[in-house]
Amino acid sequence: MKPPRPRCGSAGLPAPDPGCSSRGEDRFPARVSEVGRVPFAVNQPVGLTRRLSAWSTFTNRTGLKRRLTTAVESGTSGVCRSVLVEVLVPSEPSSDPYPTCYDWGESNEGAVSVLEGEAVWLSCPLFSHPSVYNYSSTQSAGHNLFWYQIPEGQDLEQPIRQSSRLSKQRERLWLLPARAEDSGQYICLLRNKSSCSKIAMGLKVLRRDQVTPAGSCEPPVATLPTPALIPLQEGKTLDCPDLKDATSMSDSPPTVSWSHKCKGPPFWNSDREPWGSSLRFYTMVDHYQGLYYCTVHFQRGGRQLNFTRAVNVTAINPTRMSKTPVILHPHADQVFQVKSNSRAALACRATVPFVVDDPSWDVWWTVDGQTLEKLSDQRFSQSNRVLKDDHMDLTVENLLLIQDFRSDDLRRRFNCSVKNARGSESRRALLSEEASLPSVELGCGLGVTLVLMLLLFVVYHVFWLELLLLYRSWFGTDERFTDEKDFDVYISYARNGEEEQFVLNTLRGVLENEFGYSVCIFDRDSLPGGTITDETLSFVSRSRRLLVVVSPGYASRGSQALLELKAGLQGMALGGHLRVILVQYKPVQRQDLVRELRKAQVALALVRWQGEKSKELSSRFWKRLRVELPMRRGTRKGEGASGTEGALLRMTSQNSTNSQTGLISSA
Repeated sequence: MKPPRPRCGSAGLPAPDPGCSSRGEDRFPARVSEVGRVPFAVNQPVGLTRRLSAWSTFTNRTGLKRRLTTAVESGTSGVCRSVLVEVLVPSEPSSDPYPTCYDWGESNEGAVSVLEGEAVWLSCPLFSHPSVYNYSSTQSAGHNLFWYQIPEGQDLEQPIRQSSRLSKQRERLWLLPARAEDSGQYICLLRNKSSCSKIAMGLKVLRRDQVTPAGSCEPPVATLPTPALIPLQEGKTLDCPDLKDATSMSDSPPTVSWSHKCKGPPFWNSDREPWGSSLRFYTMVDHYQGLYYCTVHFQRGGRQLNFTRAVNVTAINPTRMSKTPVILHPHADQVFQVKSNSRAALACRATVPFVVDDPSWDVWWTVDGQTLEKLSDQRFSQSNRVLKDDHMDLTVENLLLIQDFRSDDLRRRFNCSVKNARGSESRRALLSEEASLPSVELGCGLGVTLVLMLLLFVVYHVFWLELLLLYRSWFGTDERFTDEKDFDVYISYARNGEEEQFVLNTLRGVLENEFGYSVCIFDRDSLPGGTITDETLSFVSRSRRLLVVVSPGYASRGSQALLELKAGLQGMALGGHLRVILVQYKPVQRQDLVRELRKAQVALALVRWQGEKSKELSSRFWKRLRVELPMRRGTRKGEGASGTEGALLRMTSQNSTNSQTGLISSA
């Protein structure tokens, strides 16, 4: 469908000149071409040039590549003539009476977000700094404010005309309500005959399914929450953000509904309650923190409009508490130990209370009265970190790092400082050079020590018996001087030919003749006429060690060997003055041993006889046995009165044995 032809003298077009020239097309050959169908004024070259210049300058400053058209009336007798034209930039900009627009680019405040169906307004960012632009001042200076839109996904800018849905109020453009097609870039242009400025801003209209609410039952909100700080145990009144703007556009007073954690008023207690359109806190406590939602309902031009905002309530420490910062570390007399030619770290910790009026704070180091930024020495650096946040009262640590610490740095003044809006504190850090240990010598000494310990471990593992015997010979105590016993060893063995030969010839001979021990053997040393049981118990109790020769035939039930074993175990358990030594003459299966011997084998020392390998006195058998036997000074060839008395006792016992044997033989 063809666009309607504009009427002569219609709004927005210059009035026709009665003296039209039929050669008007030839007067603007550099500015027109047959591209679009628009009315063209042939007799107003100056007005047309001015109008085209204004549009062309605006187009070039916004950086858009598009074709602009304009319409003017021409012709005689009120006849409008249509031609195809393309508006081009005039080749002589100096002849344009309208100034070039200064383009501020896009606003750094970011795009405005709104939910589809909610009311929203755009404030021209040119007036965000009243010292630069003030709306009242610009109006008195003859400035006009124009709004243009570049729809999302398009390059063509479109002038915004006021309607019942799009309303202009001072420096604001209201969308009542916002629709999906309103997304895009908006340009506000401020111009008069001597100056021109413009700036762009974005608008993003979101569907409700594009916004993720904070909770499953919370309302979706397109804008960021507004922070609100309330001191603990104190009160405050919250107003819904942007309520005043809605009041200025509403035909009647707006209404506000509040909710918190999916619940509306009345809240859980009397510490909070709606107060008109506001929400009043009487006593703030920790669990009142969180997101509060307010929905503003108002009426404009017969339409019911609304928007929702979120308020993030945070509890802070009471205002009656001290708000002066305090340095916790270093202490007044604390000294930092540092090493030369290494990295040094100086920590400064301080508490920084939160001040509502001015929350700024700082913790820093100075060197010789200068901050690190003013020092030319790149070895110094610092970093801040928050250690604790107690209702926005912070515990902060500033770490000063000194690379390649030098001795000259000890003479410098290192000061830690902290400040906020209520005060400041500074403290000097005292440094002392730590005595460095010689690392090479220390490493060599440690290495030698480890080698010696390893060598000693090997020597002990190989020669532990010899070392133990040597230790006993130097520091051991001869038990003959600590008790009143008559024998060093009582030998218990099986009464058969093989074990008897081993006991009488090998054990007895070495222990008595080589090591000087007094040995008691029942068959040799018992006197005739006595009771076997009584004498056995007497011999065992008068001996320091009970040496049990374990063999397959030992300790059969009811034998004398079993009696000797029981007496020895009982004496060891009760008095502790008798120790039992097991000598394994031949391997024996455990199940072949009696119960007493099985228990003794678990708890007592066991010395194994290994035949020919154990006959030499330097073998491990004899060394191991000497470790278990009483310590004897002068262990070779028993000497002195005790040796003589032992020989006499053995001679008496031998004579008694021979007499008994002779009697038995004659019988």
